[in-house]
Amino acid sequence: MDDKTRLYIYAFLSRVFTEELDDKALKDLAQNEALLATIGEETLAWFQANDTDVLKEELNVDYNSLFVIHNHPIESSVMDSKNEILVGLQNPVMQFYFSHGYDLNLEGSKLYVPDHAGIEFGFMQSLVSQQDRKAQAEFLHRHLVQWIVPFLVAVKPMAQTPFYRDLCDFAVEFLLSDYSELSGELEGADAR
Repeated sequence: MDDKTRLYIYAFLSRVFTEELDDKALKDLAQNEALLATIGEETLAWFQANDTDVLKEELNVDYNSLFVIHNHPIESSVMDSKNEILVGLQNPVMQFYFSHGYDLNLEGSKLYVPDHAGIEFGFMQSLVSQQDRKAQAEFLHRHLVQWIVPFLVAVKPMAQTPFYRDLCDFAVEFLLSDYSELSGELEGADAR
């Protein structure tokens, strides 16, 4: 997959995991039938069968149920047996950001933790734009693949809308494919 497509997908994932879809995001998504079909045929059919008000209400309720009230797409919370959220440099994700020159200002964000899925996907977008393949593979291996994949597999049955059910599958498949492709590429380069 080319880097332009990967950038777009990581940006999209960052956006949809950061907060509910606002009017503009919902309108943009509804008009992008190719993306909806890529996420899932059930999602495309559901978007085509419902008006914007119904979509917005059901998606917002589902988002908040899945990612705010009942579960939190935060790596340290998912990976820590005590469900603790780590902040600052005690958080391994923050250490990774710092060591790769990623300037994270949480004060201007609705997210207050460095290892929220939305921020981690945004970081991957940054790594893709920098074309740092080794750091991309390392971050996927040490972070996203380790926690978001099992998290999304566990959350999917709780989703009430086709969009979030299909999004869970789409994100898992994309991440595993991207990691596999990057790993194979780096192994091939090392073998030379």
